[in-house]
Amino acid sequence: MIGIDVGGANLKIVDESGVHIHYCPLWKESPLAEIIAEYKEAGADNAAVVMSGELADGFFDKNEGIAFIVDAVKKSFPNAIFYGMDGKFHTEACRELAAANWLASVAYLKQQYPNGMMLDIGSTTADIVPFKDFEKLIGMTDTLRLQAGYLVYTGMLRTPVATLASEAVIDGKVTPFSTEYFACSGDANYVLGYIGDEEYSAATPDGKEVSREACLRRLARTVCADLEEIGEEGALAIAKAFCSAQQKLVCDAVAKAKAASDADTILVGGIGSPTFAPLVGGIDLTAATGIHADALPAYAVLQLAKEQE
Repeated sequence: MIGIDVGGANLKIVDESGVHIHYCPLWKESPLAEIIAEYKEAGADNAAVVMSGELADGFFDKNEGIAFIVDAVKKSFPNAIFYGMDGKFHTEACRELAAANWLASVAYLKQQYPNGMMLDIGSTTADIVPFKDFEKLIGMTDTLRLQAGYLVYTGMLRTPVATLASEAVIDGKVTPFSTEYFACSGDANYVLGYIGDEEYSAATPDGKEVSREACLRRLARTVCADLEEIGEEGALAIAKAFCSAQQKLVCDAVAKAKAASDADTILVGGIGSPTFAPLVGGIDLTAATGIHADALPAYAVLQLAKEQE
């Protein structure tokens, strides 16, 4: 059996050989079924699945997105099981499957850390969830999580720079940002060393390569400049302004949730775990426990499925 987490931008699969992350945007003509079929051909016998990609705006609504994802999986694994927001596995498309990936992670981790909490920060979002009172989490939609502070919509790759920072000091002058989608969090985190080539798996804003110079050029455009106009120092100032704002936003949300829940342990997953674990005083799940932090929901749903066999 394999574990699958179908996001809007990334498809994450956990099997016996480890973690596999595929850039697979569902708002375009998605090769979702074809990628999953490769694992069937490689010998996988079934799949346990979670999702959040049903929200992609290529679908009319979440129901259409859920049906698309379930159908894509079932083409290869007709007996696949899907974890839902009711904390149960399902075999057919239903509303409960919407955005249940974070709940699978919590259901698994709380077995070992009943009074802990989770920060799972990936390409797009940060899930910040205390494990205490698990029953109150059942059925909590993403809208309700946004309201509760359990979902912060920023990630290591896909957040537009101008959504969190509005200015940087360049050549001694406060320089406002344009609000065009010139650069993203992946560019800022890459040039500051928080992620590398392997982690930067999303499409870039201009469709060009991932390299230090390319990222710096995209960042420079945020202030309507070529890199030659503001230099590397100016582009790095933009990156630092963004990352400082992002880290404060996430860390403040973690501190608030921790204080409210009196959690005794913060478990950090996602590609942002090496960056954020020390910032929040948490445990990097991969480094400390061997859990595949980059694909935590896929790993968690696989373990939950094995437990019920």
